[in-house]
Amino acid sequence: MLTVTFGAAVVLNRNPVASALSLVVSFLGLSALFMSLDAFFVGIIQVLVYAGAVMVLFLFIIMLLDIRVEERRQTNWLGVAGGVGVAVILFVQIYLVIGHSQFARHIFPPLARSTKDDVWHIGRLLFNNYNLPFQIIGVLVLVATIGVVLLSQREPR
Repeated sequence: MLTVTFGAAVVLNRNPVASALSLVVSFLGLSALFMSLDAFFVGIIQVLVYAGAVMVLFLFIIMLLDIRVEERRQTNWLGVAGGVGVAVILFVQIYLVIGHSQFARHIFPPLARSTKDDVWHIGRLLFNNYNLPFQIIGVLVLVATIGVVLLSQREPR
């Protein structure tokens, strides 16, 4: 419930800094959800990578942008109504798919315990099967960060 509440606050806040801080709390709630599902490594990585590094990067980018222009902008009520309509259609579709699914009516048995921990499995999967995409994503994030910094520089008057 905490994650959904602060996820809605991310969208509803007019102040970008408050929205980013709401996203941090939402990430912390998601991390707690992973911890309760015995995925401790994924929960810790959620806090370290997303709530830590990525959100610091987002806050840095928000501080570089001109927030005063966004504060003066009026609410587009047609866009809000369209967004609410799309959200309602999405929830109806999810309800219909889950209602007709056979898997939704059964309780899954508990997973078998492994002798190796999460870190071993995730590290083996990342560096054996997904090494190239992992490296490509790192380069793309670096290029995107450099692009944002260059685009946000103010022109001399």
